[in-house]
Amino acid sequence: MRARSRDEAHRAATPLELFFDLCFVVAIAQAGRQLVHDLAEGHPGHGIVGYLMLFFAVWWAWVNFSWFSSAYDTDDVLYRVVTLVQIAGVLVLAAGIPRAFTAGDFRLVWFGYLVMRLAMVTQWLRAGHGAQGAERRTALHYAAGVTACQVGWLALLFLPAGDAPWVFVVMGLLELSVPALAERRRQTSWHPHHIAERYGLFTIIVLGETVSAATVAVQSALDRHEEPGVLLPIAAGGLLLVFAAYWIYFAVPIHLHLRSNRQAFLWGYGHYLVFGSAAAIGAGIEVAVEESVGTAHLSAFAAAACVTVPGALYMATVWLIHSRHQKRGPAQQLVLPVAAVLVLACTFAGHGAVPAAGLVAAATVAVGVTLTARQGTALEEE
Repeated sequence: MRARSRDEAHRAATPLELFFDLCFVVAIAQAGRQLVHDLAEGHPGHGIVGYLMLFFAVWWAWVNFSWFSSAYDTDDVLYRVVTLVQIAGVLVLAAGIPRAFTAGDFRLVWFGYLVMRLAMVTQWLRAGHGAQGAERRTALHYAAGVTACQVGWLALLFLPAGDAPWVFVVMGLLELSVPALAERRRQTSWHPHHIAERYGLFTIIVLGETVSAATVAVQSALDRHEEPGVLLPIAAGGLLLVFAAYWIYFAVPIHLHLRSNRQAFLWGYGHYLVFGSAAAIGAGIEVAVEESVGTAHLSAFAAAACVTVPGALYMATVWLIHSRHQKRGPAQQLVLPVAAVLVLACTFAGHGAVPAAGLVAAATVAVGVTLTARQGTALEEE
């Protein structure tokens, strides 16, 4: 296995990578369902903590594969087989998410993670076998770091269930440190355009899952209640919010910003909040639907917050790690931060919060497009 060139032309995501992403969304959907259940039952603390922990496990396994494949994808038979093993691992992990949420039983989650990580270690050992010098040491450091962290996750099985959040904090920090330590002397040859495309495609897939979850929630509510009048504003507002989330993310190219590990890692790590908040918007819409038809055990204000908080977090995070690098002037820079505050303020609109947030999101896109067009006109006149 040889490293691919960072300057390779026309580098694009492969069908295997797209298949890999789609299978990961199964696990994200499972985490979202459990979040909806806990929020609707009035247990936000338990639901949010569980969601953050399990979403990290899913997201980090995806990150590991995506950056490796950007540097070493050979697409031969062995590479494909090992990748399919990783997919099997994430499906096992997904099957264990409900039990981990409800009973604090992480055995199936840990085993699914073990399958994925052993496959990842195999890939790194193979990369190290075909390399020399600093490149070989980097690959072996990755293999050792991933293995050590997987052993560390055993604490989830032997410590009391109440200690699980602290295990995730400690192990999460150790996991995030592995790439920085492994690449401190030599960077892997990840491809800026390819990695930007991979993150963009996964953003689309997560937003698609959000639309799917919200659609199922509206359909289920209509099956139980014949009056659609209450649901249509929520559906319309949620759809506007998701459409705006797509538009905002893809309004600017990012690959030119990813020039070094420091820039790329901060950008890549920040997507934990981007992906997590995007998926949580769908969960929030489901909760808002359930509250509107009287099947959720929480207030209208709390149900509204389930949509507006992740919506505002998404806008703020996309601006912080992604969009601001391409914005020009204070007007363009302020659009998303101000929009995030306004979406958060929509929480106080009660049952009108979701449509109000959707209108704010649509207005944000309109303002952004107008400012960009004016900026382009001004440059042409100069």
